[in-house]
Amino acid sequence: MQNITILGATGSIGKSTIDVLIRHPELFSVFALTANSNIELLLQQAQLCSPKYVVIADPNQFKHAKKLFSDHHQLSCEVLAGDEALELVASAPEVDIVMAAIVGAAGLLPTLAAVKAGKKVLLANKESLVMSGDLFIQAANQHNAQILPIDSEHNAIFQCLPADFKYGELCSSGISKILLTGSGGPFLTSPLSDLHLVTPDQACAHPNWDMGRKISVDSATMMNKGLEFIEAKWLFGLESSDIQVVLHPQSIIHSMVQYLDGSVLAQMGNPDMRTPIAHALAFPDRIESGVSPLDFNQLANFTFTEPEADRYPNLILAMQASSAGQYATTTLNAANEVAVDAFLQGKIGFMQIAQVNEECLQQTSPHNLDTIEAVIESDNFARRLSMDVIRNLSQPFIQRVGS
Repeated sequence: MQNITILGATGSIGKSTIDVLIRHPELFSVFALTANSNIELLLQQAQLCSPKYVVIADPNQFKHAKKLFSDHHQLSCEVLAGDEALELVASAPEVDIVMAAIVGAAGLLPTLAAVKAGKKVLLANKESLVMSGDLFIQAANQHNAQILPIDSEHNAIFQCLPADFKYGELCSSGISKILLTGSGGPFLTSPLSDLHLVTPDQACAHPNWDMGRKISVDSATMMNKGLEFIEAKWLFGLESSDIQVVLHPQSIIHSMVQYLDGSVLAQMGNPDMRTPIAHALAFPDRIESGVSPLDFNQLANFTFTEPEADRYPNLILAMQASSAGQYATTTLNAANEVAVDAFLQGKIGFMQIAQVNEECLQQTSPHNLDTIEAVIESDNFARRLSMDVIRNLSQPFIQRVGS
């Protein structure tokens, strides 16, 4: 029996994790569930999982959460709130596994707390590596934490690597490159001239995956793939030249590893996050996930294309930032979070997300990020800068939409 804390339990990854866990009550026990502010769903999940703790990230919701949970006398879990509580349940001695599924920069500190406590960390929060990859990997090595990727692409790569793969040593493992696949999002074939008219609801309607709104927008702009590009570099010790992004609209092949002898190993499966979650939870064993197996008689033809730079400027920005260094990837991640939020609120247009990100990168001078405090300071600066950029962009956009 292994104890697990789920950081971000009410998000799409958290919900899928609980679905897998309740299929295997003999293997896993839930120690803690955390949420930002969705107390009602957190209550339902607690009734399913009977955790020892529940944590509300937003301290302003603590009193409401405390009352709601106390009204359900059958629940014996303790209600906590705030950032320190998140780090507490991520690093508690009783915890064996931490699912790091808080979206965005908010997940950095509790995920890092789990790493420093030497936990088995199931990493769905790619921003931890995008913002502080070097510090994160150093901490994992120092504290003997096991990092297992949850993003379907990185989990696929992990499954296709040789069992004796050594971090950063592709050639000695017989590998020539990593093929990182992406669906291309909902606007893969839309006319470029129409992209500035895209609405938030359209951007969030992903053709294959069920994801939260922020990640869905990132998928539509291909920023999600750009962040995954950066994450892959840190997870496996790669150079930018080791990775090739390939568009695969069917989302059946989740990524591939190309070997020196010409072989290509691909991990395939229906587009359902329960597959990588189950793989990482049970690794090195295998457990049932609830995902239907592929029916090869029903599969359509597979297609593969190269991403267009004009259609996906955010992908290009992320690849450039990856080469520029940690300061650039931290800046880009922060600017993008603010820009996507502004788009979802109707303050800027779809294609202006990339414009905000590019301007923030151009206005940020290179600087060292050798402490977590420096990372957070850089993140905060980029957020303030992106807000200034958005203020200069939003009025012209509103006028255009209203004309």
